[in-house]
Amino acid sequence: MASFKIKGGKKLAGQITPQGAKNEALQILSAVLLTSEKITINNIPDIVDVNKLIEILSDLGVKVQKLDKGSYSFQADTINLEHLYSDDFRDKGGRLRGSIMIVGPLLARFGQAAIPRPGGDKIGRRRLDTHFIGFEKLGATFNYDDKNGFFEIKAKELKGAYMLLEEASVTGTANILMAACLAKGTTTIYNAACEPYLQQLCKMINRMGGNITGLGSNLLVIEGVEKLGGCEHRVLPDMIEIGSWIGLAAMTQSELTIKDVAYNELGVIPGTFKKLGIKIERRNDDIFVPSQDSYEIESFIDGSIMNISDAPWPGFTPDLLSIILVVATQARGSVLIHQKMFESRLFFTDKLIDMGAQIILCDPHRATVIGLNRQSALKPTVMTSPDIRAGISLLIAALSADGESTIHNIEQIDRGYEDIEARLKAIGADITRVN
Repeated sequence: MASFKIKGGKKLAGQITPQGAKNEALQILSAVLLTSEKITINNIPDIVDVNKLIEILSDLGVKVQKLDKGSYSFQADTINLEHLYSDDFRDKGGRLRGSIMIVGPLLARFGQAAIPRPGGDKIGRRRLDTHFIGFEKLGATFNYDDKNGFFEIKAKELKGAYMLLEEASVTGTANILMAACLAKGTTTIYNAACEPYLQQLCKMINRMGGNITGLGSNLLVIEGVEKLGGCEHRVLPDMIEIGSWIGLAAMTQSELTIKDVAYNELGVIPGTFKKLGIKIERRNDDIFVPSQDSYEIESFIDGSIMNISDAPWPGFTPDLLSIILVVATQARGSVLIHQKMFESRLFFTDKLIDMGAQIILCDPHRATVIGLNRQSALKPTVMTSPDIRAGISLLIAALSADGESTIHNIEQIDRGYEDIEARLKAIGADITRVN
């Protein structure tokens, strides 16, 4: 198990460029299974979860060629479906939650798929019902082996259908629309996820010859086609990284420029950080965060305490609530953080409390942060990263704390952030990886 040694309390400066979006990449990579023709994808992040999925695709028979840093070609003209039942796939698929998204393309193209219960962050219950109910509406049947935690799904023929999703699941919507794009007839998905990464998947499938309308809304209409072809696609910059670097600049009182952020795709993210009093300037497609000695949390118009909560897009993404919480510890004023979508993501606050943060954990979903305007600076400590997003939040906290901190289990951070210590060192951070 690797660790980070961080000497915090130093101001950073310079430019940092966000990696390609992890959540988009997992969807786009799964979509290469929809065609036998070659697909080229650019700006793929070099992170553990994405590399695991590329390895799974290669094991299935997809021809994978690395063209340049972040650029690959994929050709799924020969797929070994028997590999789905191997111990190797059971092990690799079970350790990657994103592996669930290969089911839709395989079902669409070959009429069958199998997948072990996928893993991922331990952030509460993350149901797969939306995926399989959608597949059933398209005409598939599935069997779940509870003893082995293994799903098998088959369909002689997929037929378009109307469905109202119980939840606006991003991976569920992606999986269903990938299955539907080769089904016979029209599929209508209401209460569909509509985040930019899902829109990117739809645009890619349309370039492949698909017919999806309603992009950007929660009502998608998919006209099934007989065959899809190749295309070239570029992954958007990762909005979670962008939010992380905004938080890092504020916590360390640093002047940072975040390059090439695809600003128009960021939704309410910049505005949410501004609610904490953080100054953000848009410069063409970059974000400039000036050095601030202090920042003050806004109140609502009636004077009541600010409440920041997550919601499906276009609401505030749950992946950035942990960053907001950490940044609020050094603000002036108080804020209620309400994590509605996952019930275990706030449990990392005990590490921040150990560092001196004034946080009241109300319940698994809510935490009140009392910001003391840097009068109670965070203290260095030893901690363990529980998941990707909590891990980067603790890293930001450690970089702001004056002294040496240690973060164990940084493999969790590596799952979502590419070459993070080198990029942080480039802007002045004192961070060392220790095995």
